Amino acid sequence: MTRLARTLIGAAFASAALVSPIWAQDKGTIYYMVPTLLDEFQTESVNAIESFLAQVGYETVTLNADNKTDIQQSQMNDTVLLNPEAIVIAPVDFNALAPSIEEAREAGIPVMIFDRQITSTEVDFTSVAGTVEIGHVAAGEIQRLLEEKNGSVSGKVLQVLGDPGDPYTLDIQKGFEERMADHPEVEIISLPALQWEASNAGSIVSDQLLANPDIDLIFVHAAHLAVAAVASLESAGKEPGDVMLVSSNGAPVGLDLIRQGWQQVEVEQPLYAQAAAIAMFADKVVNGEEIEPGSYDVLGLEAELTIEEWGPNLKIPGAAITSENVDEPRFWGNLTPPSDPIEPVE
Repeated sequence: MTRLARTLIGAAFASAALVSPIWAQDKGTIYYMVPTLLDEFQTESVNAIESFLAQVGYETVTLNADNKTDIQQSQMNDTVLLNPEAIVIAPVDFNALAPSIEEAREAGIPVMIFDRQITSTEVDFTSVAGTVEIGHVAAGEIQRLLEEKNGSVSGKVLQVLGDPGDPYTLDIQKGFEERMADHPEVEIISLPALQWEASNAGSIVSDQLLANPDIDLIFVHAAHLAVAAVASLESAGKEPGDVMLVSSNGAPVGLDLIRQGWQQVEVEQPLYAQAAAIAMFADKVVNGEEIEPGSYDVLGLEAELTIEEWGPNLKIPGAAITSENVDEPRFWGNLTPPSDPIEPVE
């Protein structure tokens, strides 16, 4: 490697908020490209991926793109020169990173995708939440809550999506409305919180409480939107439980709202299982071994691996969190990574 290349790489990594690896291991280094460190899901993903990969023998170096596509592209280009065992990427932009992924794989470096699915180019392994399935779980819980309140699956539900350009929220909406289609007695009002802004969600809830004072339940697609929903409920003079609240993604604030009585259900995005899957399949990916489709147990969750046009794709279901199980450490919102050892897939 030339002195110039080493200088460029050092400068790029210093500006990218390098997170030091936890343990030195003997199988080599894997780089993790995290899109941002501004939310708890991303910071906990760093802890989990570094810890789980260390358990199966890899040193992890994490690079933060500060939610900027050009920085992540530069990081990818520079990391290719280092020839790591593999790259794990949660892309800032789903399509803009495709050329960088192709360059890495052409250089013989396998690429694994974490959390944010890329389908526009071939990759070596993908670990994502079952987002349509999150919608299914939410629908089942909402049907239960409406029946408990009204004596039947009926009433009025306000669904607050995230940004309408994000497949994550669209898939949740798809799964939710698929399962609610058999219950025409439920009126669903669906509105997007543009750019996932909590303030937009708060405004939607405030406006709809005035336009539809008989709303039984509010379903938001992320826990930070639930915080804004509660603020609007309080401003409207509501007490915990007056209007039921369901959220999805499993963040700590959602679990806290359950403990406070404002929220009845949080459907978790299974962060720990998604990260564990990266470690479970790392040896197969690094060694270029065939990955078999089928069902896999990932931290107690039954995940389904399929071979898609873009490569092996593992989809992991979420779980419903209620007041009865909110303190269980298996949920990432409690920020207690599981202690069970990670075993590589044979």
